[in-house]
Amino acid sequence: MKLDPLDASIIELMTDEPGIGVLESSRRLGVARGTVQNRLNRLQEAGVVARIALQINPGAMGYPIITYCSLEIHQEHGHEEVAPLLARIPEILEMHTVSGSSDMLVKIVARSTVDLQRVLDAVSQTAGVDRTSSSIVLVTHFENRTLPLVRDAGRE
Repeated sequence: MKLDPLDASIIELMTDEPGIGVLESSRRLGVARGTVQNRLNRLQEAGVVARIALQINPGAMGYPIITYCSLEIHQEHGHEEVAPLLARIPEILEMHTVSGSSDMLVKIVARSTVDLQRVLDAVSQTAGVDRTSSSIVLVTHFENRTLPLVRDAGRE
């Protein structure tokens, strides 16, 4: 889907201020409420806006440790068998099947390094997981960075 400047402005405003609502967005952007709602509906139907949801900060809930963990899995099990098992571990926030030297990549949060070891043990003891390799995040410079793409797409 091709974005225009109004689409980009709606996405940017609602990303920066998630609770703003359609009416206030229309006021700030100087367009009719129906225009904003129709554009938002169209963006959702096209899959550009996947969902409108609260963004939770695990660190503020007591999970300040972020770790990325590469997993090698038994080839006879496969990712479709292992993924539901790993999904049972609440500290796994993201899970991706990847190419390269590992088979899956997961993003894990933990309360402490001791707690991280508990989570990593649970991951490595999951049926189908052969080996894990993890990297602890020291500083996050940015994440979920999509607005520059939206702004660029809205210029074309």
